[in-house]
Amino acid sequence: MFVDEVDIQVAAGAGGRGALSFRREKFVPRGGPDGGNGGTGGSVYAAASPHLNTLINFRFHPEFQAERGAHGEGSNRTGRNGRDLELEMPVGALVYEKLLDGELRLIADLTELGQRALIAQGGMGGRGNAQFATSTNRAPRRVEDGRPGEIKLLRLQLKLLADVGLVGFPNAGKSTLIARISAARPKIAAYPFTTLTPNLGVVTLSDDRSFVVADVPGLIEGAHEGHGLGTRFLKHVERTYVLVHVVDVSGLSGRDPVDDLETVRRELRLFAPLLAEKPQVVAANKIDALDDPLRVERLVARAATLEMPFFRISGVTGEGVAEILEALWRHVVEARSTATDATLALAEGQSAV
Repeated sequence: MFVDEVDIQVAAGAGGRGALSFRREKFVPRGGPDGGNGGTGGSVYAAASPHLNTLINFRFHPEFQAERGAHGEGSNRTGRNGRDLELEMPVGALVYEKLLDGELRLIADLTELGQRALIAQGGMGGRGNAQFATSTNRAPRRVEDGRPGEIKLLRLQLKLLADVGLVGFPNAGKSTLIARISAARPKIAAYPFTTLTPNLGVVTLSDDRSFVVADVPGLIEGAHEGHGLGTRFLKHVERTYVLVHVVDVSGLSGRDPVDDLETVRRELRLFAPLLAEKPQVVAANKIDALDDPLRVERLVARAATLEMPFFRISGVTGEGVAEILEALWRHVVEARSTATDATLALAEGQSAV
């Protein structure tokens, strides 16, 4: 089961209580206070794991508690710190804190493998009575309780990390295409909304080149408002470098290819304006089943007006697939280079400060 959004509660461990103790030894009649401090409570961390690709583990176990710190002891012994709790999440997970007013505040975005982020801080241990000894109070009986750990209500969301996103109407052939170009094996059938969850596939080209493609469930008019599978899966193409409009030109759907392209473009723009600014490519799919060449020519003209590269392909026969993959690779390389330059510039700016 693919789960990409879930609410959980996390509680960091409370700090241990300080000890009330006095040194009692033979020949040391006034040993003084020796109560140690309490240990610090365990904190809760989120960590990006390569072994997960869904949030399903959190759906059936929504509450998590880190270990509390141990109480202080005599002989100035500090209590043991509580063990931290590390929650493994898929790469691409976002952790939001649910505030009292219902707003969500982003506290972690796990975009890199092995990334670790603090999401709930453990409480400090309380001070033992040895900490309160003064020149005028040689035998204090005051101690502190440990501070409570943070308790937070969180919303976890998953946005897939892919270089290329395939978008289009239901049954346009996106799943067939990703099965053709990668080892992904999504369900393929001749009815709308066969794909109910996103699929990821790794495309391997010559000279050890590769990139990741995401196939999301088909979009329909009103998708940005949740129609069809709508906003639930549109978020999974937000991180991609380039979008591929897979358009059915065969005539079997009964729809007009140009109308399909415009509808999907409009839904992307209404869902997130930044999506509409990404590089986009048009793939006229099912070219092997084309019954009216004018359908393709009208789509070619519209793509040219929009200055979008155009490719005739068939996910079934493989026609034109090699050409579009090479074009997508060039987009990915350019985008990766731009992202790297931006990261380096940011790092240089921070070091200068």
